[in-house]
Amino acid sequence: MVQIKWTKLAVNDLKGIYAYISRDSEKYAKIQVLRIRNRPSILSKHPLAGKPVKEYKSSTYREIIEGRYRIVYKVIDKNRVDILTIHQSARILTRRQIE
Repeated sequence: MVQIKWTKLAVNDLKGIYAYISRDSEKYAKIQVLRIRNRPSILSKHPLAGKPVKEYKSSTYREIIEGRYRIVYKVIDKNRVDILTIHQSARILTRRQIE
């Protein structure tokens, strides 16, 4: 089974998403954050389940989608993936943001 690690940036992204949505509805903020938190569980058995991130040429950077959010992760090795960032799909993703 593959270990899933959340980077500080990804955790901070979740906090930001919660803060933004909770201005309108705390209930929906909790629901959205929970969905995002649970989505990467598929990676514990299938680390290559996501598609390669189109902005990068390396297939070690991959993403899975939850609603309007891209959950960007990196395959470290066969036993570990790191969740790098949670990115709103309408915004441009830059390398600086995830490294």
